[in-house]
Amino acid sequence: MKFYLFFPLLLLSTSLFGQEPSAKQINQHIRYLASDKMQGRGTGSPENAKAAHYVEKLFKKYKLAPLGSDGYYQSFTAKVRRVIVPDSLRDARNVIGFLDNSAPYTIVIGAHYDHLGLGRQGSSKDSIPEGKIHNGADDNASGVAGLLEMARYFSQNQVKEPYNFLFIAFGAEELGLQGSRYFLNNPTLPLDKMNCMVCMDMIGRYNPERGVGIGGYGTSDAWPTVFKGVESSIKFFTDRAGNGGSDNAAFYAKQIPVLFFHTGGHPDYHMPSDDSEKIDINAEEAILRLEIKLLENAMQLPKMTFTPVK
Repeated sequence: MKFYLFFPLLLLSTSLFGQEPSAKQINQHIRYLASDKMQGRGTGSPENAKAAHYVEKLFKKYKLAPLGSDGYYQSFTAKVRRVIVPDSLRDARNVIGFLDNSAPYTIVIGAHYDHLGLGRQGSSKDSIPEGKIHNGADDNASGVAGLLEMARYFSQNQVKEPYNFLFIAFGAEELGLQGSRYFLNNPTLPLDKMNCMVCMDMIGRYNPERGVGIGGYGTSDAWPTVFKGVESSIKFFTDRAGNGGSDNAAFYAKQIPVLFFHTGGHPDYHMPSDDSEKIDINAEEAILRLEIKLLENAMQLPKMTFTPVK
C-alpha cells in the first residue's frame, strides 16, 4: 500500500527507499534489447514486437495499469517514407502503462524502443547498410532502460506522489516520431491532464567533458525553479529548445512542457557499431537519479504552464 509523504520528506524518498535506479538493471535491459538476436528492432519486424512484449512484461510486473487501446498496446500503421524495400506500411505499436496516484494531473515519461533493423528502412549512416544489424544500444535501448527504471522506481518507492505517471515506449520514432504523434492525436489520457513530458533518447554515452544535455528548459516558466539548487555526481547543462531531438518535439507541438535528456552524438550514431559494450551504465544510473531529483522538485509545484521558445 502506498502512503503520503509531504515536503520535505518527499525529497528524501530517494535515500529512504531501496528502489533507486540500478546500473545492473540498466545493463540487463540494454544487453537484451540491443543483442544481435533482436535484429535491430526495426519497425514491423518480429524482433520489434519482442521488444514491445519485453516492455509490456515489465509494466505488468510493476503493476502499472494498461492504458493503450488494447491492453498496454496502442497499435497503428507506420509509413516508411524513404523506401529501400517494397513495403511502405508496417504494423507498429506504442506500449503504455499508467501509475494512478489519484491525482488530477499526470507526468509523462517516454522513450522510443524501435531502431533501424537490418538497415533497409533508411536513416543509416553506414555506406552499405542493407543486411547489417543496427543494434541501437544507445539509440535507444539506453532510453528504454531509463524508462523501465523510472517505472520501477516510482511504482515501488512506497510513496503516493501528488502526480500520476504515464510511461510510454514509443514505436516508429526512427520513421519520423510516428508513435508519439499517433498517441497525441489519439490520446488515451486527455492532453489537458498532462503536466509535462520527459523524454530519454540516447542517454548511454556520457562524455564527462560535455555532460548530459537537458533540453526544454524554456518550455515552462517553472523549470528554473525545478532546477534551482539541484546537484548531481555528473555534469549537466540545460538548453531552452524543446521542439527537436526526439518524441519530446511531438509533445512540444501540442503545447506541453518538456524535458529531453541526451548525452550527445558520436561516430556510432545510426551505425551497426552502436553496441551495448560501449554504454556507460554507471553514468546512466546517475542521469536517472538526477531525473528523479528534478521530478520530485516538479511535483512540489502546481500544474505547469507551457511557454513557447523563440
